[in-house]
Amino acid sequence: MKKLLFHINGYRYLAEKVLACGKFEEGVVEIDTFSDGECYQRICTPVENRDVVLIGGTVNDAATLELFDLASSLVSYGANSLSLVVPYFGYSTMERAVKPGEVVTAKTRARLFSAIPRGNKGNKIYLFDLHTEGLPHYFEHELYPVHVYCKDIVIDAARQYGGNNFVMANTDAGRAKWVESLANDMGVNAAFILKRRLSGDHTEVSAINADVKGKTVMIYDDMIRSGGSIINAAQTYKDAGAAAIYVICTHGLFVNNGLEKLKASGLIEKVICTDTHKNINPIHDEFLEVRSVADLICAAV
Repeated sequence: MKKLLFHINGYRYLAEKVLACGKFEEGVVEIDTFSDGECYQRICTPVENRDVVLIGGTVNDAATLELFDLASSLVSYGANSLSLVVPYFGYSTMERAVKPGEVVTAKTRARLFSAIPRGNKGNKIYLFDLHTEGLPHYFEHELYPVHVYCKDIVIDAARQYGGNNFVMANTDAGRAKWVESLANDMGVNAAFILKRRLSGDHTEVSAINADVKGKTVMIYDDMIRSGGSIINAAQTYKDAGAAAIYVICTHGLFVNNGLEKLKASGLIEKVICTDTHKNINPIHDEFLEVRSVADLICAAV
């Protein structure tokens, strides 16, 4: 028997792509909103003794609670197992406290999902290209975290646009190991921008660790919000002689006109991202190429 596939309201677009692989049966949920803004959900497809997959990203607090409520209810109504697919885990930048008293939101949200009742065969949560490797350890009790890497998508894009003479690069040394791993898999050099902090949020570039002159630079970052860090990095590589610059990211948020800023900079040929975040849906611009994680989801669950 096929697994039942459900989704929260904002992730219908991705659920439809996953359903197209033919491995799942669609589960139906009736969704409405009360006059005071409260969310109403009703599970219309019987789930008792069924293995259930639920797709939803924690793009904001409302989506997070919608996902938690639906996941908890699916198990309460008899789901045999729950596979919670979270393409975008939206609290990963607050994975630790830097200043005294800061709330580690990634940990509190992980504890929230860890409170979902356990199905007879257990619960799993699938997370995609997390901002830091330590996040899965925040999930507790019997919720088993699975970190799904989008490496194949990134490598395919890099090879397509990088040609025969490219460098895999990052905005800074923060994800050096990840970019180095990508570069090693492709047999190319990795480049990192080395910075030093002057005061507060003000930093300056102190060095680039690799020669990029005359080469195509493929900048990878796990997430793009407003694009400021990407533009600064692209300018640094351009000043160092890069012939062309492409940007690849997993999670494209593009808030505050982020994509428009990247395009207007005149530094970047194209941005390639996946469809883990719903913000990519209203964008129709050849400057942005979107590749789906649907096949990764089908293979993982």
